[in-house]
Amino acid sequence: MRYGAMNFPVVPVLDEIERVAGLDFDYLELAMDPPLAHYSVLLSQRLAITKALRDAGLGLVCHLPTFVSAADLTESIREASLGEMLSSFDLAADLGAEKVVLHPPMVTGLGVFVVPTVKELAFAFLEKMSEAGAERGLPLCLENMMPRNILAVEPEDFFEIFERFPDFKLTLDSGHAHIDNPGGNRLRGFVDRFPGKIGHLHLSDNSGRGDEHHAVGKGTIDFSSLAFKLREDGYNDTVTLEIFSDHPHDLTDSRRQVEAMFTGDL
Repeated sequence: MRYGAMNFPVVPVLDEIERVAGLDFDYLELAMDPPLAHYSVLLSQRLAITKALRDAGLGLVCHLPTFVSAADLTESIREASLGEMLSSFDLAADLGAEKVVLHPPMVTGLGVFVVPTVKELAFAFLEKMSEAGAERGLPLCLENMMPRNILAVEPEDFFEIFERFPDFKLTLDSGHAHIDNPGGNRLRGFVDRFPGKIGHLHLSDNSGRGDEHHAVGKGTIDFSSLAFKLREDGYNDTVTLEIFSDHPHDLTDSRRQVEAMFTGDL
Protein backbone atom coordinates (compact mmCIF):
# COMPACT_ATOMS: atom_id res chain seq x y z
CA MET A 1 0.00 0.00 0.00
CA ARG A 2 1.23 3.50 -0.79
CA TYR A 3 -0.01 6.60 1.02
CA GLY A 4 -0.29 10.14 -0.30
CA ALA A 5 -1.55 13.58 0.62
CA MET A 6 -3.08 16.35 -1.45
CA ASN A 7 -1.82 19.87 -2.05
CA PHE A 8 -3.88 22.95 -1.22
CA PRO A 9 -4.06 24.90 -4.50
CA VAL A 10 -3.84 28.31 -2.84
CA VAL A 11 -0.30 27.42 -1.67
CA PRO A 12 2.66 27.23 -4.11
CA VAL A 13 3.05 23.66 -5.33
CA LEU A 14 6.78 23.52 -4.60
CA ASP A 15 6.03 24.39 -0.97
CA GLU A 16 3.40 21.66 -0.85
CA ILE A 17 5.83 19.09 -2.23
CA GLU A 18 8.21 19.96 0.59
CA ARG A 19 5.40 19.69 3.18
CA VAL A 20 4.16 16.31 1.96
CA ALA A 21 7.70 14.92 1.71
CA GLY A 22 8.41 16.15 5.24
CA LEU A 23 5.46 14.13 6.51
CA ASP A 24 6.99 11.00 4.96
CA PHE A 25 4.27 10.24 2.44
CA ASP A 26 4.90 8.13 -0.65
CA TYR A 27 3.36 10.42 -3.25
CA LEU A 28 1.69 13.77 -3.82
CA GLU A 29 -1.84 13.91 -5.20
CA LEU A 30 -1.72 17.10 -7.21
CA ALA A 31 -5.07 18.93 -7.28
CA MET A 32 -4.80 20.91 -10.52
CA ASP A 33 -6.98 23.86 -9.55
CA PRO A 34 -6.44 27.62 -9.54
CA PRO A 35 -5.03 29.86 -8.35
CA LEU A 36 -1.61 28.24 -7.86
CA ALA A 37 -2.08 24.74 -9.30
CA HIS A 38 -3.78 25.65 -12.57
CA TYR A 39 -2.07 23.96 -15.50
CA SER A 40 -0.85 27.31 -16.84
CA VAL A 41 0.98 28.00 -13.58
CA LEU A 42 2.29 24.45 -13.27
CA LEU A 43 3.53 24.47 -16.85
CA SER A 44 5.89 27.34 -16.09
CA GLN A 45 7.27 25.31 -13.14
CA ARG A 46 7.28 21.89 -14.82
CA LEU A 47 11.02 21.22 -14.59
CA ALA A 48 11.23 22.48 -10.99
CA ILE A 49 8.24 20.35 -9.95
CA THR A 50 9.66 17.23 -11.60
CA LYS A 51 13.01 17.79 -9.89
CA ALA A 52 11.42 18.48 -6.50
CA LEU A 53 9.36 15.28 -6.68
CA ARG A 54 12.41 13.25 -7.72
CA ASP A 55 14.63 14.75 -5.04
CA ALA A 56 11.97 14.10 -2.40
CA GLY A 57 11.37 10.53 -3.57
CA LEU A 58 7.68 11.27 -4.11
CA GLY A 59 5.46 9.64 -6.69
CA LEU A 60 2.67 11.59 -8.39
CA VAL A 61 -1.08 11.16 -8.83
CA CYS A 62 -2.90 14.01 -10.56
CA HIS A 63 -6.43 15.16 -9.77
CA LEU A 64 -7.92 16.94 -12.79
CA PRO A 65 -9.74 20.26 -12.19
CA THR A 66 -12.70 20.10 -9.84
CA PHE A 67 -14.39 23.44 -10.46
CA VAL A 68 -15.45 23.14 -14.09
CA SER A 69 -18.85 22.58 -15.74
CA ALA A 70 -18.30 19.81 -18.25
CA ALA A 71 -22.01 19.00 -18.59
CA ASP A 72 -23.35 22.55 -18.49
CA LEU A 73 -26.41 23.29 -20.62
CA THR A 74 -24.42 26.04 -22.40
CA GLU A 75 -22.20 24.60 -25.12
CA SER A 76 -19.45 27.22 -24.85
CA ILE A 77 -19.08 26.50 -21.12
CA ARG A 78 -18.86 22.76 -21.83
CA GLU A 79 -16.19 23.35 -24.46
CA ALA A 80 -14.16 25.61 -22.16
CA SER A 81 -14.40 23.00 -19.38
CA LEU A 82 -13.24 20.24 -21.71
CA GLY A 83 -10.30 22.41 -22.79
CA GLU A 84 -9.28 22.92 -19.16
CA MET A 85 -9.46 19.17 -18.57
CA LEU A 86 -7.46 18.18 -21.64
CA SER A 87 -4.75 20.78 -21.02
CA SER A 88 -4.44 19.55 -17.43
CA PHE A 89 -4.39 15.95 -18.64
CA ASP A 90 -1.53 16.75 -21.04
CA LEU A 91 0.48 18.26 -18.21
CA ALA A 92 -0.25 15.31 -15.91
CA ALA A 93 1.25 13.03 -18.53
CA ASP A 94 4.28 15.33 -18.95
CA LEU A 95 4.87 15.34 -15.19
CA GLY A 96 4.90 11.56 -15.12
CA ALA A 97 1.71 10.93 -13.15
CA GLU A 98 0.96 7.25 -12.61
CA LYS A 99 -2.81 7.74 -12.65
CA VAL A 100 -5.36 10.53 -12.94
CA VAL A 101 -8.43 11.20 -10.78
CA LEU A 102 -11.51 12.58 -12.50
CA HIS A 103 -14.72 14.01 -11.04
CA PRO A 104 -17.84 13.16 -13.04
CA PRO A 105 -19.75 16.30 -14.09
CA MET A 106 -22.39 17.53 -11.69
CA VAL A 107 -25.90 18.77 -12.39
CA THR A 108 -26.05 22.55 -11.96
CA GLY A 109 -28.46 25.42 -12.57
CA LEU A 110 -31.57 24.57 -14.56
CA GLY A 111 -30.06 21.18 -15.25
CA VAL A 112 -31.96 19.88 -12.21
CA PHE A 113 -35.13 20.08 -14.36
CA VAL A 114 -33.63 18.12 -17.27
CA VAL A 115 -31.38 15.56 -15.59
CA PRO A 116 -31.56 13.03 -18.48
CA THR A 117 -30.22 15.72 -20.83
CA VAL A 118 -27.39 16.57 -18.46
CA LYS A 119 -26.59 12.88 -18.06
CA GLU A 120 -26.12 12.48 -21.81
CA LEU A 121 -23.88 15.57 -21.87
CA ALA A 122 -21.90 14.07 -18.99
CA PHE A 123 -21.50 10.78 -20.85
CA ALA A 124 -20.36 12.64 -23.97
CA PHE A 125 -17.69 14.32 -21.84
CA LEU A 126 -16.63 11.02 -20.30
CA GLU A 127 -16.31 9.55 -23.79
CA LYS A 128 -13.86 12.29 -24.73
CA MET A 129 -11.92 11.75 -21.50
CA SER A 130 -11.79 8.01 -22.10
CA GLU A 131 -10.30 8.65 -25.53
CA ALA A 132 -7.82 11.11 -24.02
CA GLY A 133 -6.75 8.57 -21.42
CA ALA A 134 -6.11 5.94 -24.10
CA GLU A 135 -4.10 8.42 -26.18
CA ARG A 136 -1.95 9.43 -23.21
CA GLY A 137 -1.62 5.94 -21.74
CA LEU A 138 -2.80 7.14 -18.34
CA PRO A 139 -5.39 5.28 -16.20
CA LEU A 140 -8.46 7.33 -15.31
CA CYS A 141 -10.01 6.77 -11.88
CA LEU A 142 -13.55 8.16 -11.75
CA GLU A 143 -14.63 9.37 -8.32
CA ASN A 144 -17.95 8.64 -6.65
CA MET A 145 -19.63 11.92 -5.81
CA MET A 146 -21.68 13.43 -2.99
CA PRO A 147 -25.50 13.49 -3.29
CA ARG A 148 -25.73 17.11 -4.46
CA ASN A 149 -23.88 16.03 -7.63
CA ILE A 150 -26.98 13.98 -8.63
CA LEU A 151 -24.90 11.97 -11.11
CA ALA A 152 -22.42 9.19 -10.16
CA VAL A 153 -23.51 9.09 -6.50
CA GLU A 154 -24.87 5.60 -5.86
CA PRO A 155 -23.13 2.29 -6.60
CA GLU A 156 -25.90 1.52 -9.08
CA ASP A 157 -24.92 4.61 -11.10
CA PHE A 158 -21.54 3.06 -11.84
CA PHE A 159 -22.85 -0.12 -13.48
CA GLU A 160 -23.79 1.88 -16.57
CA ILE A 161 -20.61 3.96 -16.41
CA PHE A 162 -18.34 0.91 -16.30
CA GLU A 163 -20.35 -0.82 -19.01
CA ARG A 164 -19.86 2.14 -21.36
CA PHE A 165 -16.30 2.91 -20.23
CA PRO A 166 -14.67 -0.38 -19.19
CA ASP A 167 -11.23 1.27 -19.09
CA PHE A 168 -12.23 3.47 -16.13
CA LYS A 169 -11.32 2.54 -12.58
CA LEU A 170 -13.06 3.81 -9.43
CA THR A 171 -11.67 6.36 -7.01
CA LEU A 172 -13.59 5.38 -3.90
CA ASP A 173 -14.11 8.47 -1.74
CA SER A 174 -15.18 7.52 1.78
CA GLY A 175 -16.36 11.02 2.64
CA HIS A 176 -18.58 11.40 -0.41
CA ALA A 177 -20.14 7.98 0.13
CA HIS A 178 -20.97 8.72 3.77
CA ILE A 179 -22.91 11.97 3.23
CA ASP A 180 -26.64 11.52 3.96
CA ASN A 181 -26.03 7.79 4.46
CA PRO A 182 -25.34 7.28 8.17
CA GLY A 183 -25.85 3.52 7.99
CA GLY A 184 -22.88 3.15 5.67
CA ASN A 185 -24.79 1.17 3.05
CA ARG A 186 -23.53 3.28 0.16
CA LEU A 187 -19.86 2.89 1.08
CA ARG A 188 -20.26 -0.86 1.64
CA GLY A 189 -22.16 -1.08 -1.64
CA PHE A 190 -19.25 0.28 -3.63
CA VAL A 191 -16.80 -2.15 -2.04
CA ASP A 192 -19.16 -5.13 -2.42
CA ARG A 193 -20.08 -4.43 -6.04
CA PHE A 194 -16.78 -3.25 -7.50
CA PRO A 195 -13.90 -5.05 -5.76
CA GLY A 196 -11.94 -5.40 -8.99
CA LYS A 197 -12.64 -1.88 -10.18
CA ILE A 198 -11.27 0.15 -7.27
CA GLY A 199 -8.05 1.76 -8.47
CA HIS A 200 -7.55 4.52 -5.91
CA LEU A 201 -8.84 5.61 -2.49
CA HIS A 202 -9.67 9.01 -1.01
CA LEU A 203 -10.04 8.66 2.75
CA SER A 204 -11.41 11.31 5.09
CA ASP A 205 -13.97 11.29 7.86
CA ASN A 206 -17.17 13.28 8.33
CA SER A 207 -20.37 13.40 10.35
CA GLY A 208 -22.57 12.39 7.41
CA ARG A 209 -23.82 15.94 6.97
CA GLY A 210 -21.19 17.30 4.59
CA ASP A 211 -17.79 16.76 2.98
CA GLU A 212 -15.90 17.89 6.08
CA HIS A 213 -12.54 16.21 5.35
CA HIS A 214 -11.92 15.40 9.01
CA ALA A 215 -9.11 13.22 10.28
CA VAL A 216 -9.86 9.51 10.62
CA GLY A 217 -11.77 8.92 13.84
CA LYS A 218 -13.21 12.43 14.06
CA GLY A 219 -16.41 11.53 12.24
CA THR A 220 -18.71 8.52 12.04
CA ILE A 221 -17.29 6.45 9.18
CA ASP A 222 -16.52 2.81 10.01
CA PHE A 223 -13.00 2.64 8.57
CA SER A 224 -12.18 -0.65 10.27
CA SER A 225 -14.88 -2.49 8.33
CA LEU A 226 -13.89 -0.70 5.12
CA ALA A 227 -10.22 -1.64 5.50
CA PHE A 228 -11.09 -5.23 6.41
CA LYS A 229 -13.19 -5.69 3.26
CA LEU A 230 -10.65 -4.00 1.00
CA ARG A 231 -7.87 -6.10 2.52
CA GLU A 232 -9.98 -9.23 2.01
CA ASP A 233 -10.46 -8.25 -1.66
CA GLY A 234 -6.71 -7.82 -2.10
CA TYR A 235 -6.57 -4.05 -2.50
CA ASN A 236 -2.92 -2.95 -2.41
CA ASP A 237 -2.65 0.35 -4.23
CA THR A 238 -2.75 4.12 -3.63
CA VAL A 239 -4.48 5.70 -0.63
CA THR A 240 -4.76 9.49 -0.45
CA LEU A 241 -5.53 10.92 2.97
CA GLU A 242 -7.77 13.77 1.80
CA ILE A 243 -7.72 15.51 5.18
CA PHE A 244 -7.76 19.30 5.35
CA SER A 245 -6.54 20.50 8.72
CA ASP A 246 -4.25 23.10 10.20
CA HIS A 247 -2.62 20.37 12.28
CA PRO A 248 -0.07 18.16 10.45
CA HIS A 249 -0.50 15.43 13.05
CA ASP A 250 -4.08 14.91 11.80
CA LEU A 251 -2.59 13.62 8.54
CA THR A 252 0.12 11.51 10.12
CA ASP A 253 -2.17 10.09 12.82
CA SER A 254 -4.76 9.21 10.17
CA ARG A 255 -2.14 7.43 8.10
CA ARG A 256 -0.95 5.48 11.13
CA GLN A 257 -4.50 4.37 11.93
CA VAL A 258 -5.32 3.40 8.36
CA GLU A 259 -2.05 1.49 7.96
CA ALA A 260 -2.82 -0.42 11.14
CA MET A 261 -6.31 -1.26 9.87
CA PHE A 262 -5.01 -2.55 6.57
CA THR A 263 -2.38 -4.70 8.25
CA GLY A 264 -4.92 -6.02 10.73
CA ASP A 265 -3.17 -4.47 13.72
CA LEU A 266 -6.10 -2.27 14.74
